[in-house]
Amino acid sequence: MTFVRTRLALDRMQPGQTLLIRLRGEEPRRNVPRTAAEQGHAVLAQQELPDGITLLLLRKG
Repeated sequence: MTFVRTRLALDRMQPGQTLLIRLRGEEPRRNVPRTAAEQGHAVLAQQELPDGITLLLLRKG
C-alpha cells in the first residue's frame, strides 16, 4: 500500500521534481526504494531516524 501512495504522488509530478516520503516498517523500507528505481526514478537520499521512521528522497524520472 505504501508504494501505491508513492506512485500516485509521483504520477502527479513533473519529471525532475523531488518527493520526500516517510516510511515505517521493514517491508516499505526495502521495497519502496527498489520499486521506485525499477520504474526509472532516482533515490537521492535515504535516512533512518531513531524513532524507526525512514526518510526517502526520490526524484521523478
